[in-house]
Amino acid sequence: MQKTIDDIVTWLATKVKETGVEGLVVGVSGGLDSAVVAHLIQRAMPDASLGVMMPLNTKEQDMVHANKVIKSCGIQGLTVDLSETHQLMFKQIKDEIKDEFNESHGQLADANLRARLRMSTLYTIATNYNYLVVGTDNASEYFTGYFTKYGDGGVDIQPIIDFTKAEVREMATVLGVPDEVVQKKPSADLWVGQTDEDEMGTTYDKIDAYIQGEEIPEKDKEIIEKMHKKSMHKRVPLPKYHRKKLF
Repeated sequence: MQKTIDDIVTWLATKVKETGVEGLVVGVSGGLDSAVVAHLIQRAMPDASLGVMMPLNTKEQDMVHANKVIKSCGIQGLTVDLSETHQLMFKQIKDEIKDEFNESHGQLADANLRARLRMSTLYTIATNYNYLVVGTDNASEYFTGYFTKYGDGGVDIQPIIDFTKAEVREMATVLGVPDEVVQKKPSADLWVGQTDEDEMGTTYDKIDAYIQGEEIPEKDKEIIEKMHKKSMHKRVPLPKYHRKKLF
């Protein structure tokens, strides 16, 4: 795993040089994946890496964990509270739609807006510093589509997308991520009390096993395959109508 970490760090530094930017930025949530990426980019660009905490009605414990991650890797930290921005924007949209607002879709629309506000914040900061926005999706999330299109999926580079959740957890231990972050239940902080596994209806262990070709219970297999099929549009190029072939 140490060799893998070294390879990723080298890859990140190479991407900075290839793209002609000055450094790297990542959103730090207090969760496992962003903690690992924060450690990786700090090693790749010790003097030009930034971890941005973006609370949005976030639990106090998650902010405590996010700050511990910042300190544990020595990365520069920045906090942008998006709670009021989100509340105002979502209310304006609902007020404009009025009676046509679909309450059954409201929670998902709210959650996706949160993810996309965070993406917009990261890109605004990245533009200011001439940094690349670094993604935090792992292989299990990517396969199932458990990410928001143009939200946490809207990034410049993805350093851990080929690694299962278990591998990311092992990576975190080697990197020195705080134990409470390594062991906590994964959550995208999309609404109060939300956890990834409760929302998906299966576990990361089952998803990890499935994508590695291992046998899992039929119920979990059906859930994973349904998620993969439903989210295919997130992993393929955008459909385009071509009047004629220009390029």
